Amino acid sequence: MNYHVFSPNDRLSKYIRCYWSLDNLDDLEPHSRERIFPDGCIEMIFNHGDLFVTYTKNGAETQPKNFIHGQLKKFIEVQGIGKVGIFSIRFQPAGLQPFIDFPVSNLTGIFVELSKIWEDSSSLEEQMSCCQNNEERIRVIENFLENHLKNTTDTDAIESCVNEIILSEGMISIEKLTANLKTGQRHLERKFLSNVGLSLKLFSRIIRFNHALQLIENKDFRNFTNVAYDGGFYDQAHFIKDFTYFTGLNPKKYFSENLEMAKYFNLE
Repeated sequence: MNYHVFSPNDRLSKYIRCYWSLDNLDDLEPHSRERIFPDGCIEMIFNHGDLFVTYTKNGAETQPKNFIHGQLKKFIEVQGIGKVGIFSIRFQPAGLQPFIDFPVSNLTGIFVELSKIWEDSSSLEEQMSCCQNNEERIRVIENFLENHLKNTTDTDAIESCVNEIILSEGMISIEKLTANLKTGQRHLERKFLSNVGLSLKLFSRIIRFNHALQLIENKDFRNFTNVAYDGGFYDQAHFIKDFTYFTGLNPKKYFSENLEMAKYFNLE
């Protein structure tokens, strides 16, 4: 697979973490299933290759050609069925909300075709399908998003909250967040869920899990007990429970798997 990452322009970097592409247009054979873990971000996917199939506990479902996938609460499995050609926009955790007219939480755990989100998406999809390279795709999507950007002052507090959680690697308490932001806990939790698509508690768990995943990848530990404590977990049992919840694998099994997608999406 050829995986590339691109930065958004300065005007959109507040809302978009990155653009990325994944290509293997020479391979016509079905690929093995890959696990994708939660990372706290929402993706907008454009597919110019063969479609992917998503596997969850509810069964298999073919992904739309172009869609948004809301926040993941736990792992999913995906499988390419032939040529791979994907261009994606990875939004910041609260980055999608300023571009849509309904709560981001409505998208959590599902993928939704662009036509159900924006009335003028057909023009965007047509332009993206005519692009010959990623530079053209970036110009098209940035023009579209800039034209749909709304007043964002209402999300400033949530963005500050997200940043504090990320900087603390998921270890800051809700009580400290509410004190820092000078707001009530219920109000903050309600606004956070609406703008990010996850509860404060679950988002913090996902950030902490991804930090532990990075520690494992960097081999910045002596054993899993050290990962547990360095990662902000109560103990090793707590770490293993969360790790298994988000990945479907215990940490030792994780090492034995060839998880290419996780290295692209969850690791820096």
